[in-house]
Amino acid sequence: MNPLLEFGVICFTSVFTMLNPIGVIPIYMSMSEGMSPLEARKLAMKATLTAFLVLCLFAVGGQWIFAFFHITTDSLRVVGGILFFILGFDMLQARFKPPAREAMENDPAFNSDTAVSPLAIPFICGPGAITVVILLMESAASNGQRLTFFASIAAVLGATCLILLGGRRIIQFLGVNGSNVAMRIMGLIVMVIAVEFFFSGLKPILHDLISVLPSASG
Repeated sequence: MNPLLEFGVICFTSVFTMLNPIGVIPIYMSMSEGMSPLEARKLAMKATLTAFLVLCLFAVGGQWIFAFFHITTDSLRVVGGILFFILGFDMLQARFKPPAREAMENDPAFNSDTAVSPLAIPFICGPGAITVVILLMESAASNGQRLTFFASIAAVLGATCLILLGGRRIIQFLGVNGSNVAMRIMGLIVMVIAVEFFFSGLKPILHDLISVLPSASG
C-alpha cells in the first residue's frame, strides 16, 4: 500500500473511532427534538464544523502545548494509550452511554448554544479525539502527510454530519442489538490503537532510561 494512503487510512480510522458518531446519534436526536428539519440540519452542520475547527486548532497548537507544559510526545502517547484502552474497553462491553437529557438541560451551556456545547464539545470532539489528533500530527513527517491528515479530519467530520442527519434511519436500521455490535467493533479498534500508542511511547522512554543507567552506575 502507498505510504501516504496508509497514513490516511490510519488517520481516518483513528479519528473516526474516537469521535464515535454512531454513539452521538441519540444525543443529537434528543437535542434536535422539536426542531424543524432546517433547524436540525443547521444544528448538525454547526456542531461538526465547530468540532473540525477545534481539532485543527489542537493539531496545529500541539507543539506549543507541549512546550508550555513541558510534555513530551512519548509521555502523551503512553497516557493517551491508557485512556483509549479504558474507553475502548467500555465500548467493547457496550457500557458507554450518553448522559441523560435532564442532565444536559441542567447544564447552563445547554440553553446557550447546544451546537457548540455540549454537542460539538465534548460529545463529538472529546478529550480522546483531541489527544489522538495531537499524536497523529506529531507523527506526520512530511507536508504530504500533514495535508492527508487534515483531509482525513475533514472527511471524518463530513461523514459525522451525514450520519447525524440520517440518525433516525440508522437507528431504525441497526436496532438496539446492531448499535451495540457497532459500538463493540469500534471499541475493539480503539483498544488496538491504544496498544500501538502505548508501546510506541513506552519504547523510547525505556530506551532512554536504559541508556542512562550504565553512565549513572559508572
